Amino acid sequence: MCEELKVEFLRIASREKIRKYTTAEHIEKTLELMNVSCIWSPITDVAVSSGLRDAKDLYLLAFTETVKADYLLTGDKDLLVLRTHNRTKIMTYKEFETIIATL
Repeated sequence: MCEELKVEFLRIASREKIRKYTTAEHIEKTLELMNVSCIWSPITDVAVSSGLRDAKDLYLLAFTETVKADYLLTGDKDLLVLRTHNRTKIMTYKEFETIIATL
């Protein structure tokens, strides 16, 4: 987990269309879960992706490089169209469920 992702989570969780599906308590519990369950790492690598449609997502690709991630799970269509970034496979959670179900 990186600080940039936490900031994005809070930004998106504060959107009106998201707030109607969740509560402040759920957001707080999610933040607590992040703090106790995640390994935190600053982003140390710089990512370059000529195919990235939304430059705001570049930090996620840099983070996958920093932590040498096998997978990046997302619902963001701008990231999903890439399918991979270096060694990292980019997919939805549903696609990932299919993979882990076969293990």
